[in-house]
Amino acid sequence: MSQPQSISYFTEEGLKKLKDELHFLKTQERHSITKQIAEARDKGDLSENAEYDAAREAQGMLEARIAKLEDTLSNARLRDASSLDNSKVSILTKVKIKNIKTKQVVEYTLVTQSEANLKEGKISVDSPIGKGLMGKKVGDKIEITVPAGVIPFEVIEINV
Repeated sequence: MSQPQSISYFTEEGLKKLKDELHFLKTQERHSITKQIAEARDKGDLSENAEYDAAREAQGMLEARIAKLEDTLSNARLRDASSLDNSKVSILTKVKIKNIKTKQVVEYTLVTQSEANLKEGKISVDSPIGKGLMGKKVGDKIEITVPAGVIPFEVIEINV
């Protein structure tokens, strides 16, 4: 028995992306794999049919992905920006931080793992930097352990 998943907060864009993927998998991919299985079955002896085995395996992986998406969506909540407290870092806040050693300033939006995209400046609350920033306030100085070592940061600004 699987353990209950905790509630995840998403932006409207992130939630739509998950719903769109689930819809695509259920309507397009399921149909495609069912067709592949039928074609492989028509080729005869299933005990020595690699195409059939591969299609059945793909079907199993597809169904697992669908189940995972459904589970995620059942525990997903839309986070309204107007309800966010910008006095401290939390999910969906934008935080500007300065690397104390290099003086480099970067800005990140903290999001769920599935919405994380470094190119867009979105980092996961489960990443080392995301975890280190959660609950911090403007002016807080923190040291965050990342794979490259320990980096000292200062929280410069928090926005919603």
